[in-house]
Amino acid sequence: QVPLVESGGGLVQAGGSLTLSCAASGRIYSSHVMHWFRQAPGKEREYVAGIRWGVERTFYADSVKGRFTVSRSSAKNTMYLQMSNLKPEDTAVYYCTIDRRGTLSRRPSDYNDWGQGTQVTVGL
Repeated sequence: QVPLVESGGGLVQAGGSLTLSCAASGRIYSSHVMHWFRQAPGKEREYVAGIRWGVERTFYADSVKGRFTVSRSSAKNTMYLQMSNLKPEDTAVYYCTIDRRGTLSRRPSDYNDWGQGTQVTVGL
C-alpha cells in the first residue's frame, strides 16, 4: 500500500478557487496513474480527474472539465488539483488514489488505497 494524505480543502464562495494536494509516502512509478474522486453527502463516490505520472497525461470528468486542472510534482511525490469557478455542486469530500496498473478505471471499487479525504464546501 501507498499511504496517501489529502489536504487543502476548505470553505469557499461560489466562483472561488482552491488547490488540493495529495502527498504519497511510497514510490510512484512512471506507469502509475493517480486519480481524484469525490463524494458528496448521500451520494456515491465519483471520478473527478487523473494524471499519468510519467508523461503527465491528464483525464477529467465532464462536470469539471475546463474548471479543474490536475498536475503533479515528482520531486515532492505530490499530486495537485487546482479548482476554479467552484459551484455549490462541487461540495464534497475529495479523495486521491493510485492506479498501479494504469487501467484508468473510473470505478472507485477498483481501488484499495485511499487517503482520509479533504472537505471542500462551496457556499452560494
